[in-house]
Amino acid sequence: MIENLIGFSLKNRYLVLLVACFLFAAGIYAVKKNKIDAIPDLSENQVIVFTEWMGRSPQIIEDQVTYPLVTNLQGIPKVKYVRANSMFGMSFIYVIFEDDVDTYWARSRVLERLASIGKSLPEGVSPTLGPDGTGVGHVLWYTLNAKGMDLGEQRAIQDWYVKFGLQNVPGVSEVASFGGFVKSYELSVDPNKLSYYNITIDEVIKAVRSNNNEAGGRKFELNDVGYIIKTNGYVKNIDELNNISVKTKNSIPIKVSDIAKVQMSSENRLGIFDLNGEAETVGGIIVMRYGENADEVIKNVKQKMEEVSKGLPEGVSFNIVYDRSGLIEESIASIRNTLIEEIIVVCIIVFLFLMHWRSAMSIIIQIPITIAASFILLNYFDISSNIMSLTGIALAIGVIVDNGIIMTENAYKHLSERQKQLNEGLKSKD
Repeated sequence: MIENLIGFSLKNRYLVLLVACFLFAAGIYAVKKNKIDAIPDLSENQVIVFTEWMGRSPQIIEDQVTYPLVTNLQGIPKVKYVRANSMFGMSFIYVIFEDDVDTYWARSRVLERLASIGKSLPEGVSPTLGPDGTGVGHVLWYTLNAKGMDLGEQRAIQDWYVKFGLQNVPGVSEVASFGGFVKSYELSVDPNKLSYYNITIDEVIKAVRSNNNEAGGRKFELNDVGYIIKTNGYVKNIDELNNISVKTKNSIPIKVSDIAKVQMSSENRLGIFDLNGEAETVGGIIVMRYGENADEVIKNVKQKMEEVSKGLPEGVSFNIVYDRSGLIEESIASIRNTLIEEIIVVCIIVFLFLMHWRSAMSIIIQIPITIAASFILLNYFDISSNIMSLTGIALAIGVIVDNGIIMTENAYKHLSERQKQLNEGLKSKD
């Protein structure tokens, strides 16, 4: 079979050259479309289920949240195993699927199972899925430069403006905010006044909730004009909270201000984030979606940052503290230079040993064609250009050249022997 293939190739040189040109062109196209990253993503194919039930001990979380979820999630098809971690007020479950399972198929199966086990959980507990990223998906970290601005204001800008703008970038799974204070209204209720007015805590909570929403009315026509009735009830400041009526006693409304002190506060923090030990700061983490091109995602995020920065308050700007694109560019440049150096050295050595430029060219031309064609397989198997994959290509150059040298020397030897036989035959005839 090999002999027939070699004979066919020798008889159809132009067809072989055409196929080689096609492979080289397809390989160049594959190089441009190949994903670029610094390191390979070797993380497991997992789906994270996060459940929050604040104020409960780890043992209660384990018994009433984690255990029911784990026992129900174990029956999902193509699941290797399920891991769980319970902590104060929170539960994390890691559903590990087989490697050949599509990520979004796995997420949809987990969502279907979660929809059927909600009744086994405590009231008000709702499990959610984590982002569709991996452990190496943190491609960029940034902070906000806002000297003199309150940390609560910075966190509000991050949560309600910057985060929403950057989440629209293609390939971004999540923008995780960190640092600062998350603003909230705090009611410090006086228990003595509750007892005096005969009011319970539940009544206070119900009154605040019912007065902090909007209600829709109906549409009616007046003088051939349609009107839609609705109420605007969302609380906008502390004064509106103070004026909420909790109960009416002897036709006199008892307001929140009569039984509690309302003030602006923040949610409880489990830690702080400071930059270079100088001061606390606010920022975010860009989490890349699974299987995306890291280099392209980072470039798109930086471009989006320029648009978002136009709407920031005066004196506020972005400060990138971690950017993987530098590592990606340095890694790719190092491997690329190594490949070029290897190709040049191999070309010189092959030409010096063979001392025949046509034979040397037949070997040297294999290197760019083979390297370009290898990217077709990288794209087919969804492997990115990283340190590991490009190093493998660099190491394979020696094998590529060795095969060409052996075939060329073998052909050269047989042609020489055949030419010698022909010359001896001509001499004997003479």
